[in-house]
Amino acid sequence: MLETMRWLPGEESLELLDQTKLPVEIVYIKCSDYRDVASAIKDMAVRGAPAIGAAAAYGLVLAAGKAGAGAKEDFLAQMETAASELAATRPTAVNLSWALSRLLQKARDADTSDTAALRELLLEEAHNIFHEDASGNRKIGEYGHGFIPQNGSVLTHCNAGALATAGYGTALGVIRAARDAGKNVSVYADETRPLLQGARLTTLELLQENIPVTLITDNMAGFLMAKGMVDLVIVGADRIASNGDVANKIGTYGLAVMAKAHHIPFYVAAPFSTVDLSLQAGDKIPIEERDHAEVTRHGGRLLAPAGVKVWNPAFDVTPHSLITAIITERGVVRPPFEKNLKKTI
Repeated sequence: MLETMRWLPGEESLELLDQTKLPVEIVYIKCSDYRDVASAIKDMAVRGAPAIGAAAAYGLVLAAGKAGAGAKEDFLAQMETAASELAATRPTAVNLSWALSRLLQKARDADTSDTAALRELLLEEAHNIFHEDASGNRKIGEYGHGFIPQNGSVLTHCNAGALATAGYGTALGVIRAARDAGKNVSVYADETRPLLQGARLTTLELLQENIPVTLITDNMAGFLMAKGMVDLVIVGADRIASNGDVANKIGTYGLAVMAKAHHIPFYVAAPFSTVDLSLQAGDKIPIEERDHAEVTRHGGRLLAPAGVKVWNPAFDVTPHSLITAIITERGVVRPPFEKNLKKTI
């Protein structure tokens, strides 16, 4: 299994797997400054809500390493500036701001003003976030694999595997856990336009795990369901509102609508850090819009007429009414989500 990121203690730097190069090349980007991490997140070298949260936490540690000695207030001001830059890279995934807020609070609460000591506290907290995510993903798998039949066929969208997390994965973690429980599980993976995370990343992970996977284009999913070839849909999430509305990779909403029409259960697998109880509904979730070239070009080749107008939202919002259950490391949350998500705190 490829490592999404690794901290190099001797060099005090962070290495991030450049996922834009997969599956052709395995290349790691060495980050020695928080701005390197910010660029990697913005350019989607590292992607997936839990992974970018952990990467941003380490990015703040890098910023702390370059902070000058002085008053604690000055240190905190520098950390807040770096955190703001990191948080601005991807506005939809709440894990990003959640991880940064967690580190900032750790620094504020510390009873020391020594810069080196504060940096060590931040590094410890970044490690905690990374390891908690990896162990939490396994719990998601434990809670979720019971939804997969003994000879189950699962449809998934985008990549919610080890590459999107600190390890193991959320939606793919459920599938891995089903396989480990002795189930004969197979997967259909949407290609996930425009950046093809399903084609490039999900299929790569599943092939490495020897889990049977079939790649389909995004517009084949409805016919797949109509032919009775899939038992359930499992996806990840980038932000979940308090009423259970879910923001995930663009195309998720359409899958949920089709699943409902074909009476197929639709599950969301995500760590509880993805839940944003401050937002009452999904229409309050900020949706990132990305470069038009992601749609009009691929591999440097123009796919559409020059000058054509493009709309490129990176995410959409699936209403809670289309979701069967949300699988977290704290347990399975069922409707009514607004009541039951709060119970899970």
